[in-house]
Amino acid sequence: MKILKKVLKALLIAVIVLVIGFAGLILYAIITNYNPGEKTALEINDSPSVLDDSLTLSLLTWNIGYCGLDKSMDFFYDGGRKVFTPKEKSLENFSAVMSFLKGNDSIDFVLLQEIDKKSKRSYMINQFETLTNHVKYASGTFATNYQVFFVPVPPSTPMGKVYSGIATLGRYVPSSSVRYSFPGKYGFPKQLFMLDRCFMVNRYPVKNGKELVLINTHNEAYDPGEIRKAQMQYFKDFVLAEYQKGNYVVAGGDWNQCPPDFKPEFEKNKVRTEQMVIPSDYLPGEWKWIYDLKNPTNRSVDIPYDPSVTTTTVIDFFLVSPNIEPLSVNCINLDFEHSDHNPVRIKVRIK
Repeated sequence: MKILKKVLKALLIAVIVLVIGFAGLILYAIITNYNPGEKTALEINDSPSVLDDSLTLSLLTWNIGYCGLDKSMDFFYDGGRKVFTPKEKSLENFSAVMSFLKGNDSIDFVLLQEIDKKSKRSYMINQFETLTNHVKYASGTFATNYQVFFVPVPPSTPMGKVYSGIATLGRYVPSSSVRYSFPGKYGFPKQLFMLDRCFMVNRYPVKNGKELVLINTHNEAYDPGEIRKAQMQYFKDFVLAEYQKGNYVVAGGDWNQCPPDFKPEFEKNKVRTEQMVIPSDYLPGEWKWIYDLKNPTNRSVDIPYDPSVTTTTVIDFFLVSPNIEPLSVNCINLDFEHSDHNPVRIKVRIK
């Protein structure tokens, strides 16, 4: 009987400790919650670059997956089992990303997603600072979209601290860079540990008095309903308003959904059949979606990459306003060696 009482007492103490610990975690998460306003000014420049009004520009977008989702990885949040890639592999992936960008430093603008500043998953390396020191750009702006002091899942191996975001690097200096918060949040307390989705807008004056509005976006990935709809409506209203001002709009990034009327023609990879697709009437027909039909930009991470089995799709692409002429597009198929995304490069001309 005494033994039973001791066991019950120990269990009770354990339950109390767990409850107090969970309550403390939630309370601290509330206190430290990253909750930016709708607009956050990131940078203002008094002497920005002025672009010609018939300039040809090259752009690249790439979700580098914080250099932790190479081809050997699966990921617990997407049906896999793993949480972290080994440190040695993470560093190898990051070195490969920097080498790739160094070898393509003639590109006018580089739009990156999932680049970390200080996260457990990337071994506390400031990837943004290291990259911009390694590859010299005229400008580099960063917008936070994931800042949580401790992500408690999975319970057996928590993700821990995450500080990450999107970055726009370029050969031209913007007049301003602004972070725009996407609307919509998950329910409490899940929202405390999820991404705060956003897009970043860099503005460049053009000689004819208009502006090039360059948008780097990383849209919602996991919500199939109202949050995604609200984000896309907000984005639509924004780009239409900019075009009505006479500005030139180029938007690129990881949209986490396929472009309208998407009919891939992959030669080697298996196509993902169940996926979200942007409605064909989302924007007027004069707006153009630029993507590569032949090569996938993203793979499923429920298992390590196997080209004969892994499903793939296109969720990384560009959108341009009617006063921008698309010239070329090329998904650079790196076979998902160092990220679960492939980079996409385009050329456009200001009309």
